[in-house]
Amino acid sequence: MRLLPAIFLMLLLSIAARAQTKAEEEVRKILQDQSEAWNKGDLSAYMESYWHSDSLLFIGKKGVVYGWQKTRSNYEKAYPDTVSMGKLQFGLVEVKRLSEVFFFVVGKWKLTRAAGNLEGHFSLLIKKINGKWVIVADHSS
Repeated sequence: MRLLPAIFLMLLLSIAARAQTKAEEEVRKILQDQSEAWNKGDLSAYMESYWHSDSLLFIGKKGVVYGWQKTRSNYEKAYPDTVSMGKLQFGLVEVKRLSEVFFFVVGKWKLTRAAGNLEGHFSLLIKKINGKWVIVADHSS
């Protein structure tokens, strides 16, 4: 009988660890899906990972932008075709769960293209909204 509380605690910890792993896998898949969509020239699919809200926050070299549609429009202007889009690679530096509904992600991005390669770093705040993990803030430099 003395072992029962310890077994119960180990079971709870095991379930929590699997939930953490599943959530982290879902968050990592967001970036995998984004790079695959980008490399196919599919900006619509790439943008699906972002929060469809006027409150989406994107910070890039031109400053702060609010809103999903404005962020998409900026991508369309900067990358009007697959040649200008090139091939995108992400390298994750850190994926950290902040709470039940938030992850913080830091990584590197590299764009290989004929017009010249680009690279930099990014940080993302990812939130679970209506059962789906979405990027609510993106700072890319």
